[in-house]
Amino acid sequence: MKLRLNRLVAGVATAALAITAAGCSSGSGGGSTSSENTLAVGFVAEPANLDFTTTDGVAIPQALLVNVYEGLVKLDQDGNIVPLLAKSWEVSPDRTTYTFHLQDNVTFTNGKKFTADDVVFSINRVKTDWKISLKSAMDVVANVEKKDDLTVVVTLSKPSNSWLYRMTTRIGAMFSRDGVSDLANTPVGTGPYKLESWRRGDSITFVRNENYWGTKPKLDKVVLKYFKDATAMNNALLTGGIDVISTVQAPESIQQFSDASRFEVIEGTTNGEVVLSFNNSRAPLNDKRVRQAIRYAIDHKALLETAWAGRGQLIGSMVPPSDPWYEDLTGMYPYDPAKAKELLAQAGHDNLTLRLRIPNLPYAVASAQVVKSQLAEVGITVEIEPLEFPARWLDVVFNQADYDMSIINHVEPRDIVAVFGNPNYYLRYDNPRVRDLFATADAGTEEEQVAAMKEAARIIAEDAAADFLFLFPNLMVAKKGTTGLPKNLVSESFDLTVLSAA
Repeated sequence: MKLRLNRLVAGVATAALAITAAGCSSGSGGGSTSSENTLAVGFVAEPANLDFTTTDGVAIPQALLVNVYEGLVKLDQDGNIVPLLAKSWEVSPDRTTYTFHLQDNVTFTNGKKFTADDVVFSINRVKTDWKISLKSAMDVVANVEKKDDLTVVVTLSKPSNSWLYRMTTRIGAMFSRDGVSDLANTPVGTGPYKLESWRRGDSITFVRNENYWGTKPKLDKVVLKYFKDATAMNNALLTGGIDVISTVQAPESIQQFSDASRFEVIEGTTNGEVVLSFNNSRAPLNDKRVRQAIRYAIDHKALLETAWAGRGQLIGSMVPPSDPWYEDLTGMYPYDPAKAKELLAQAGHDNLTLRLRIPNLPYAVASAQVVKSQLAEVGITVEIEPLEFPARWLDVVFNQADYDMSIINHVEPRDIVAVFGNPNYYLRYDNPRVRDLFATADAGTEEEQVAAMKEAARIIAEDAAADFLFLFPNLMVAKKGTTGLPKNLVSESFDLTVLSAA
């Protein structure tokens, strides 16, 4: 879930985030006072808990990664791997040994000093204690050892093009050896913020970590504020109760913020693929002809215009344009209802009913209505069942795979391998050739990686393993003068450390 949910989102997950900010200096809402510089940040889906080592979905790392937990490396806003807790590193000529040189004078929020011992502990713990599907990205690590307090050597069992990139995600988070007893409620990290309070169903509050080793954030306090209603969030910005909305949950409402003297609209892209997921292991969707028929039956341009006001981009595959192996596959399944009916007849399904179990998130609800209408034109009856997100959707769809179709925004970066390379993932897609191509891509040269990933993406798209509705846009509205908001969202974390209030 951008899930796997994994890198879902929906996100996980995965769902899409909606940020709100209140500037304390201006005396606006969010619990601010005149003596504090406060930003209130709201999401449409509240985390079920604060432990992303055992709970899938993107809601937790969106809030905590980089802000509370830090890794050895992170992604900058252009998608480049840059130093964080590791100030530098070297890679051996055979690409199997990474030597990391750590920042000095780093402490966790529990007062413990961060050393190479914590790196060894954190990397090994992914393999032994983590529960989520993303943990498999650490399987390639054969050994991790401390050379001295500020030097760590990681040895891989084989060359891996993806491992260092994965270390920018949640699996690369560094934990205190004495701070993992209550991760669901009490995160202990090295980041610029620390948890002050969590009011379940309402908000999570972070305060600045005054002992932070790096550049101090500009804000004294950040409140993550959760909204279930997009209209309420829009009204809060219009009336001055918040400073920022991101992501806009009703794109057609953007005209409300046309006053350039008050608001600034930020529009860019993400790596979040809004996917119409198919349960490839269950009839009738274990029949390729049925899956292909659904792809032919969907007018993606009309869906994007209707469901999301034309905001976003059609992609035709699980690869966003920001990835090196992107290829425009939107023409592979052109809108062709007659072809869809022909394939359904061949498969013996002139009248078909499918259960579409979706998260109760705006983009999924809006898209589902269009999918239902378009599939009805070719003789497929769609029964839409919204599920509370994240808990209910994660349990029923992601964990149990009890569904025919779903719609989720996969926001984790480069998630095609996790989504389609694991037969036990919720789509239940099992293709040995695709898995071989993923392995070739990971171990090969840069050119081999790009070629193998392109081929795998084409096979997945042609096989109609899912339908790729659109690439989710990064669409924000900010109070004039708010700075640090990213044009493009390419990480599973939402970096609060560079924001400042108007």
